[in-house]
Amino acid sequence: MFSGNLLALAGFALVMSISPGPSNVMLLASGMNFGFARSLPLLFGVTCGFLSMVLVVGLGLGEVLAMSPAVYLALKVLSAAYVLWLAVKIARSGASGAADDPSMARPIGFVEAALFQLVNPKAWAVALIVTASYTDPSRYLASLMVLIAVFAVVNVPSIGVWSLSGQVLKRVLGEGKYVVPFNVAMAILLVASMVPVFTGA
Repeated sequence: MFSGNLLALAGFALVMSISPGPSNVMLLASGMNFGFARSLPLLFGVTCGFLSMVLVVGLGLGEVLAMSPAVYLALKVLSAAYVLWLAVKIARSGASGAADDPSMARPIGFVEAALFQLVNPKAWAVALIVTASYTDPSRYLASLMVLIAVFAVVNVPSIGVWSLSGQVLKRVLGEGKYVVPFNVAMAILLVASMVPVFTGA
């Protein structure tokens, strides 16, 4: 993979990583509610989960999905159900009494974030596109490993911006009456991020 392709891949990775999506909305909400440091397991879980997905798609799962519309539809339905559950969790995380629920009193962890990528439609779309567009058939495995390495380097700081932005918002908004409306807005955005999956927009 020559330098021109690496630059193109890095640019694609930056745009795809930093653009809005379910994981980034979760990072923004987590940064707001728990701060950047406590959101690091979520951040690294998102990255590791996505890179694992790129690996398995690159090794042949992408072709299986392309030939199995029913499996792909089931994945979208499962995605929607899980995103709705997360939206409810985020909306309630700043509500009074939420501290009584242990699941509302801590940020999403590494394993949860990694597993979420399995039902993250944006992650699937990016994994399918990048493995088809930026691998070299003559050196497929080597180019796939380079692709994953480039995405790892670009992805962590790119999505970290969302968590840091949430922490900055917390300082601006404080911990008073604005927290609950913010969390509700994040929950709505999370659900809205699923609309293109079903509308094809």
